[in-house]
Amino acid sequence: MSSILFEIKDSIGFLMLNRPEKFNSFNREMALLMQEKLDECKKEEVRCVYITGAGKAFSAGQDISELAGENKIEIKQILSEHYNPIIKRIRNLPKPVVAAVNGVAAGAGANMALCCDVVVASEAASFIQAFSKIGLIPDSGGTYFLPRLIGWQKASALSMLGDKVSAADAERMGMVYKVFSPDLFEAESKKIAAVLSQMPTKGLAYTKQLLNMSFHTDFSEQLMEEDVFQQRAAATEDYNEGITAFLEKRNPVFKGK
Repeated sequence: MSSILFEIKDSIGFLMLNRPEKFNSFNREMALLMQEKLDECKKEEVRCVYITGAGKAFSAGQDISELAGENKIEIKQILSEHYNPIIKRIRNLPKPVVAAVNGVAAGAGANMALCCDVVVASEAASFIQAFSKIGLIPDSGGTYFLPRLIGWQKASALSMLGDKVSAADAERMGMVYKVFSPDLFEAESKKIAAVLSQMPTKGLAYTKQLLNMSFHTDFSEQLMEEDVFQQRAAATEDYNEGITAFLEKRNPVFKGK
């Protein structure tokens, strides 16, 4: 069975981390395969990406067995060839990426979820910056995204103490968008992906680019970038459809163009 299950259905790229017996922890094969599947999501037919985990976990992060023994993989290689390329692919993909966190998300698994555009969680989920427990620092964008999501003090404490954060607390502090009960989680999280997959894809991609830019531009620069991207959005077919549908008092039918 493949460590990544992938299918494209109804304009959504469904990507499931599939090592449930290892709590979906990443080994090299799985990390490289995830990059491959994220690249497949660049296809025009894919208008939203949905990432979740098989079994009880979203992802426990790195498979520790790869860090020891004769055939161990060096940390430098794991970051440069495994996690950093995954995080960059998610952030640079010109379409929304939904992380549906079904269970524990620890270490790189947590930060991979938190870098996505919309993060939803089951009440059974939890988030752990587990790195400090073995003398490491939060990687996979953890030191970048976490303080921007929840503030410097919370991010600092969670990174150093490695406390487990419940789904309810994660929602309360702004780490995730919404939390659903386990019985509703799959249906509700997929509903969000379905809505996004029928929205103006280029407009959403421009929004994502601007949010990325906001991490390093000042206020005046950001206003200038909004001017540029708004003109691009106004030149799309979906913008014309949105205006026409509004005037005709009907629901728009967007095509992602």
